[in-house]
Amino acid sequence: MQLGKRWAFGASAPDTLPEVVLVAVEAVESDEAPAGVDRSTWRWTLTWLENKPVLELDDGTVIRYDAEADSATITQRVPASTSEFAESDDEDW
Repeated sequence: MQLGKRWAFGASAPDTLPEVVLVAVEAVESDEAPAGVDRSTWRWTLTWLENKPVLELDDGTVIRYDAEADSATITQRVPASTSEFAESDDEDW
C-alpha cells in the first residue's frame, strides 16, 4: 500500500514519482498564471490508483501516469468564462 501526500505548489514533488510525472509537474508549475490569480495557497494532492500516481492541483489540474507507455497526461480544467462554448449574456440568439 502506498500513502498519498500533499505539498505546496512550487515545492519539491516526491522523488519517488516517475521522471515523466516530475517533468509534467514542472510543466504545469512553469505555466504563467492568469492575471489576478494567486497560486501561493495551491497544493498538490498525490493519490495512488492501482499503484499508479494521480496528482491533482487545487485548481483542478490532474496528472495521470501511464506505466505501459511511461507517459504522463495533464488535464487542465477550463473555466466556463474562457470556453468557446460558454454562454454569453451579450449575444441574442
